Formats: sequence, C-alpha cells, structure tokens
Amino acid sequence: MKEKLFSIITVTRNAATTLPTTIKSVAAQECRDFEYIVIDGASTDDTVDLARKSGIDDLHILSEPDRGLYDAMNKGLAMATGTYVIFLNAGDAFHAPDTLARLKAAATEDGRQPDVIYGQTAIVDASGCFLAERHLIAPEVLNADSFADGMVVCHQAFVARRALAPLFDTSFRFSADYDWCIKILERSRLNRYVDATIIDYLATGLTTTNRRRSLVERFRIMASHYGTARAIGNHLRFVPRFIKRLRLEKKTFNHN
Repeated sequence: MKEKLFSIITVTRNAATTLPTTIKSVAAQECRDFEYIVIDGASTDDTVDLARKSGIDDLHILSEPDRGLYDAMNKGLAMATGTYVIFLNAGDAFHAPDTLARLKAAATEDGRQPDVIYGQTAIVDASGCFLAERHLIAPEVLNADSFADGMVVCHQAFVARRALAPLFDTSFRFSADYDWCIKILERSRLNRYVDATIIDYLATGLTTTNRRRSLVERFRIMASHYGTARAIGNHLRFVPRFIKRLRLEKKTFNHN
C-alpha cells in the first residue's frame, strides 16, 4: 500500500466525553491521505469503543497501560508510517474540513517538501465555540531560534516530517513537546507557514502545581538549547506576557 502523507495521532485515557469532537473533525476531512492512530492508556470508559465506531478507514488502536503522556506519544510515533506526524489531543480538532487539504497543498507546493508545516490555533470551549486566539501567534518565518521566545507554535499545529522526529524525552513530564519541537527545528531546512487557523484547541485549566512544574521544565529546556543567560533574560521579558496570559485564561474560564 502507498504510504499515507499524514499520521494523525491521538493519545487518550478515559476520554469518552472529549474524544468524539476529535474523531468527528478527523472523519470530516476532505483529504483522505492519512492514517489515524489512537494510543489509549487502558481506559475504563467507552473511549476505545468510540474510536472503533469512528468510521475512519485507516484506523489503528493500541490500548494498554503506559508510563505517562509522552510515553504514549512515543508509542504513536513508533506505529506511524506517514510522511508527516500530527498530534491531536482528545478534545482538540481540525479547524475545518479542508484543513488537511491545506496542509497537503503546503506539503506539495513547488515540488519542495518542507520539514515542518504549521499554522495558527484558536482556543475553544467544550462546545467548540471560539473563545480567543492563542496567546502566542505563530510567526510567518520559523526556525529553531524562534522557540527561544517560548512555544510560539502550538504543538497540535506543528506538523513535522516523521523522518526528523525524535522520540519525546520522557524525563520531562509536562514540557517534552517544547523540547521535541526545538530538536526538529534544529534539523529542519525548510519550514512552511499556512496562513490560516488549522487547530481548535480545547481550553482546559492547569493546576497551579502543574503550571509551576511546566515552567521549570521549560526553563531547563530553553537553557539547554539556548544557554542559561539567554533563558534568564527571556524569562524576565516573559513576565508581562505571562500576566496577560493569566488574564486571558481567567476571562476564558469565566466565560465557561
């Protein structure tokens, strides 16, 4: 069989309430050049049954205990056979039925296949209603240095050539996706921007403890790639942005 262009990977555990939105958006894609991989952490609800009944042709499901989110994502990478990988969390969705078609056009434009394809992200509530643009806007020009300013592209809107994608570093519990994106950009030679919202990201609250741990991990990752001095300077610059993000999240969750 011909290799699919995209491997779409969704990691789940007891996601029966959020997975249907994701499945619906995948099944609705006009471009069918993809395989769909669901990595489930031994759910005890109807998650696996919902995936099996999705009606998606090229569907692969693995349900077994894992050692956390990034261990599960590594299992997805190991199963993937497509040219590009897309991680779509349960509850997140492609923005429109033509999203994959847009990504395919970007992948085949002028005969030069990019290493990374990326676009914008919208924040939505559980009903799929728009709440806000993501606090960081994806730049039109992207390289490894771009991520010194933080996670400037949402992981779900970061479509990477599988051949360049390393395994996630599972020593990071909350921010391994940040490290993963930087490593790919350090190897990439051509990155292509899609001037559109491509992902609807489900707004979820982080506990204060997890947020703190995530920030500590991101600082460590930033220091390892860009140097400690730059990481400290950048984090001082991030304070106003962080306050703005907190205000946005407060407004977002008050809306809910």
